[in-house]
Amino acid sequence: MRWIDLHLDRNEASDLLPVASQAVLDAHDWDLAYYIFLDEDHLDDAVGVLGHQAGAPLDEAWEHVAIVTDCGKEAGRTDDSEAAARHDGCVYIVGSHYGKKAGPLQPARHWIARFREDALTGHLDTLELPIHVLRTKMRLHRAVNDALAAAPHLDLIPNDDRMFDAFIQAARARGDRAGKTWARRLLDGDYAMNIEGAAFRPNGNLLLGLRFPVSATGAPIIVEVADVPASFDDPDVEPRVVATYRLDGAGAPDHLVGFRAMSARGDDSYDCILGSLDASDKGSLLLTCYPAGTDPVSAHWRFTLADTDGPGVVAAEEIRHFPDQQRIEGISPAPGGHYAYVVDEDHRVHLRFLAID
Repeated sequence: MRWIDLHLDRNEASDLLPVASQAVLDAHDWDLAYYIFLDEDHLDDAVGVLGHQAGAPLDEAWEHVAIVTDCGKEAGRTDDSEAAARHDGCVYIVGSHYGKKAGPLQPARHWIARFREDALTGHLDTLELPIHVLRTKMRLHRAVNDALAAAPHLDLIPNDDRMFDAFIQAARARGDRAGKTWARRLLDGDYAMNIEGAAFRPNGNLLLGLRFPVSATGAPIIVEVADVPASFDDPDVEPRVVATYRLDGAGAPDHLVGFRAMSARGDDSYDCILGSLDASDKGSLLLTCYPAGTDPVSAHWRFTLADTDGPGVVAAEEIRHFPDQQRIEGISPAPGGHYAYVVDEDHRVHLRFLAID
């Protein structure tokens, strides 16, 4: 394992996605670059690029450039960037759709955003990137919870009353007091879902990897969502859940495992990081309710979906186990058969490379 301290001015890195714009690479004399997203800030201040100086060794000569963004009327209203994916020339960013460690759900974390990569036409210090933000206003929460409840192959972990009261009921009460229509989309029995991974399928549907909830067997869950790109082009279109999957191989009833990151490999195959349900040192109510989700360390897994749509159980293969890491937050392919992992720990953000046969 080779690793680089990126010396960012903030920690809490959230995802890693390769930059496909040759104009950006050429303008900076980079041979490789990744988008990075920082989940402790509004989306306005959370987008940056890690660039690698052309010709330098892979574990040297990296720089971080923060991108100035324009989120329009949603500026300052989008917290907790958690996952990113590319489709048809656009980069999509997904909020966690969760809340703080002790709840409640927060509407500022319920959003999907995108930007066109061809808007990045040169040196990143000289531009302002327009980002289109769609606030989901608990609609995606509703669609996912309905799909999970209806899936015959998903036996979810029991919904702890303390989690429901703190995340769902408290958010509903706040919304009702403020006269918010989204409060009506929070129903008895709902789970507080936490999105941590995203990747597009070849059919254009978006896969969302959930950190919570998990199955009763401790396995992580994937939700397949259709019409995400269309929802940006037509205000009458809403994303809809078309399939749910249980990822088998990882996790156990006494070892609960959720998603930390996801990356598309092509041919409907995906790499992902699986690990603990929450950070163990930040007063998480989730871990109080589900202590079996505290200990799992980060691990690199791989799975392939069938070409046909529909719910099912997907087998996963463990590629690499990281016994000393609980905070791998992103994964992406790198040159020479390597994989890049972004890690936040010790108030720093690291980029680590590992060659995998």
